[in-house]
Amino acid sequence: MSDTTNARPALTMLSEDETAFRDAVRAFAESEIKPHVTHMDEKAELNPEILKKLFEMGLMGIETPEKWGGAGSTFTMACLAVEEIGRVDGSVSVLVDVQNTLTTNAFLKWGTEAQKEKYLGKMASEWVGAYALSESSSGSDAFALKLKAEDKGDKFVLNGSKLWITNGKEANVFIVFANIDHSKGYKGITAFIVEKSFPGFKVGKKEDKLGIRASSTTELLFENCEVPKANVLGEVGKGYKIAIETLNEGRIGIGAQMIGIAQGAYEAALAYVKGREQFGKPIAHFQGVQFQLAEMRTELEAARLMVYNAARLKDAGQDFIESAAMAKLYASRAAEKITSKAIDLFGGNGFTKEYPVEKFWRDAKIGQIYEGTTNMQLQTIAKMELDK
Repeated sequence: MSDTTNARPALTMLSEDETAFRDAVRAFAESEIKPHVTHMDEKAELNPEILKKLFEMGLMGIETPEKWGGAGSTFTMACLAVEEIGRVDGSVSVLVDVQNTLTTNAFLKWGTEAQKEKYLGKMASEWVGAYALSESSSGSDAFALKLKAEDKGDKFVLNGSKLWITNGKEANVFIVFANIDHSKGYKGITAFIVEKSFPGFKVGKKEDKLGIRASSTTELLFENCEVPKANVLGEVGKGYKIAIETLNEGRIGIGAQMIGIAQGAYEAALAYVKGREQFGKPIAHFQGVQFQLAEMRTELEAARLMVYNAARLKDAGQDFIESAAMAKLYASRAAEKITSKAIDLFGGNGFTKEYPVEKFWRDAKIGQIYEGTTNMQLQTIAKMELDK
């Protein structure tokens, strides 16, 4: 895939430091991730060397303060990393996204000093994190949790299971949501820090997925899993607040992943139509093709502006919830449309695995499903508008 300067995000949107960081991540993704993308997709496995290099590059603790080995940077920087990696591979992109925008952010906002001291350094240097909310009967209805936590004096004991957990295979530490008292409904939900080595905890089946195949999506099994009292994240019974607020932030990260995937598909299509000849000239010379490119580029830039705006609001400490929902909604829809049009522009070649666009399309589909479906984003936006 050639580098198409005109397809790059407008530099005026980024500071000098952000531009340098984005370019460094792009170079890293091109040299260290791109050569392995096809093999990882076919095998549905992450190359462990890439994981090691993500830590070496400092991409697994972007917002983590320097005293714990992180970069001490911003949420916007994390989104730039997610976007640039998504331009090459959606699977590695979501691994970095969950590490930074969900798991690390939850520790930063809700963790005690002791918890931060114990986990953030490891997560910046060697440990992968995962966020375990969903269950087989608890998807969009995120608070219909059946995972049970019983108070046993100096510890809690968890019994039940989780489903659809990103990074499940690679993770060393999990933020797990369970209910300590189902009679209290969502007010019984509590967040726990569960290490992979805890007795009674096991990673279950890995899903065989349409897209983001190298990203592990697994079941988690809890059979009398013992969790020390010190590993309650936030307050007992306040897990619902942690879940809501963390997912609001995470949705911006998914928006960033989607614009990265869309950018990769757009660049591939742009390069292809310049070289593909029909009727004696490149198909890029035909107005019908040009109009499709213009539509793709416009939707991509609109999505990017929405994602960046939501990230900036979050960094500025301003209300970003509605902007995050809009960004995730629009970026996920745009990614599916742009990757689909890319296949159209490749013609029959686009329908084969010899070319990259079919994978971009497969990877884009999940954007309208995880971390809040399209309908849930619409509901959030509508509710906030009606409450004004």
